[in-house]
Amino acid sequence: MPLDLVINVTIAGVLTGLVYGLMALGLSVIFGVVRVVNFAHGEMMTIAMYAAVVLFAAFKLDPFLSMLPVAVAFFALGYAMQAGLINPFITRPEHSQFMLLVAVAIIMVNALLMIFGPDARNVQNDYQLESWEIGRILIDKARLYAAAAALVAAAALFAFFRFTLNGKAIRACADNHLGALVVGLDVKHLYALTFGLGSACLAVAGCAMVLLVEVTPSLGPAYTLLAFVIVIVGGLGSMGGALLGGILIGVSEALAGLFIAPSAKSMFSFALLILVLLFRPQGLLGRKP
Repeated sequence: MPLDLVINVTIAGVLTGLVYGLMALGLSVIFGVVRVVNFAHGEMMTIAMYAAVVLFAAFKLDPFLSMLPVAVAFFALGYAMQAGLINPFITRPEHSQFMLLVAVAIIMVNALLMIFGPDARNVQNDYQLESWEIGRILIDKARLYAAAAALVAAAALFAFFRFTLNGKAIRACADNHLGALVVGLDVKHLYALTFGLGSACLAVAGCAMVLLVEVTPSLGPAYTLLAFVIVIVGGLGSMGGALLGGILIGVSEALAGLFIAPSAKSMFSFALLILVLLFRPQGLLGRKP
């Protein structure tokens, strides 16, 4: 196997993994604060991908330009879902939350099937066929742009939680729910704000991912499962862990497709998950309970 080919595939895996990481970052943030697992996570990302496809077909709007309006719409959607649908279930048993969000996921998948049908949709731009050449190394422009967008979105989310008053209040809710109530924080609003931010991350990841793969309604459950694998590998509730887990899964999938077969990608992802669970159950960057 030529070394330059392995390097090219590894670079592609890292770039794709950063988009995976942004997708999982939304799930990790929501769980880390609200303590609710969003089982409709991948389905929401699939809706974002379809939104980018529709905006491109209707207005010739590049998916990177679609990121802002789609992210704003998804922030509002996530806020409304948490405030109106999920908040009443916060104090209920976990199986009730599970059934609620699985039901939401099923509704989303079937709504997409009814509207768009089962056929794959995509976006085609000139730069998707272009790459930069550095010696014998080829860097795909679309993947690089998608990874850069993911990094910018992740950096913005990190800055929000670290430097803004709302971000610090959300962190306080995550650290001590009862204490946040005692000092007068509007916990329900902060939970809804967190869910909205996680959904906005999904929107950016979905608009970036549509440049790399074709979208079908069946992608939703697959991306939900992939997001779970990534956050468990990186560490539940760890923002940095989500990005690291995304990179590791992206590279493992790329190398498995090169050395074995594209159909073996999931096998290696789950093998990595098993190894992490065996030797570091809290995840690579997770904290021990």
